Amino acid sequence: MTHPEQIRSLLQAVAQGHLSPDRALENLKDLAFEKVGDFAHVDHHRAIRTGFPEVIWGPGKTPEQIAQIMESMRDRASVVMATRVEREVYDWIQQMVPQVEYFDRAKICALRSAPPQPIPGTIGILSAGTADLPVAEEAAITAELSGCSVKRLWDVGVAGIHRLLSNRHVIADADVLIVVAGMEGALPSVVGGLADCPVIAVPTSVGYGASFNGLAALLGMLNSCAAGIGVVNIDNGFGAAMLAAQILRTANRVRDRARG
Repeated sequence: MTHPEQIRSLLQAVAQGHLSPDRALENLKDLAFEKVGDFAHVDHHRAIRTGFPEVIWGPGKTPEQIAQIMESMRDRASVVMATRVEREVYDWIQQMVPQVEYFDRAKICALRSAPPQPIPGTIGILSAGTADLPVAEEAAITAELSGCSVKRLWDVGVAGIHRLLSNRHVIADADVLIVVAGMEGALPSVVGGLADCPVIAVPTSVGYGASFNGLAALLGMLNSCAAGIGVVNIDNGFGAAMLAAQILRTANRVRDRARG
């Protein structure tokens, strides 16, 4: 029970006499949040407030805790997702929740009860190097599970700039771009100088000692001379995808208002 349409349908059923008030109360009692065991309060209201359901942060939780949280959410969200889940943790979760899927490179577990509502627009996701793919795939899978259309372009870093320039169509076709890079973090600046849409830069912890586990890339991206670039935290592919999805949702809302 997470979407306004579902609540409206429930209230209409009560008004028309198809559903008793007591039954409606039962359906609504966990609307805001639900206590799961003695370790979590699941925010079922988040999709109503923000448009996207709560997502489970995997590290620090046991497989049993992740499984219980997923089970509590499965009837209230079309997609339940847990991030940064290692393969061996997934294997345990899958024994308790057989329907759960695993996206190995992205380290994401997902439980899908229905297709997500499509969000019009295209997110282009670029990675500077192959070593950046885990973060880039986290962004890509998160965006797809949220209902976005994604185009991937991997291993197009500035050390071989011709690889990027020969794929200019990916930049041109995107409505939002996510650019993932480690080392000195130069790729978002190059892309920002070519793109006419928002660019979300994601620094990764890939690099030698002086990269300081992604700090050099983060500072390089924050100091970019290209306009229209926003920067998320180091290795935060998930956050970049959610920001891109919100940009698309807002753009569609503005367009609908202009038409209406």
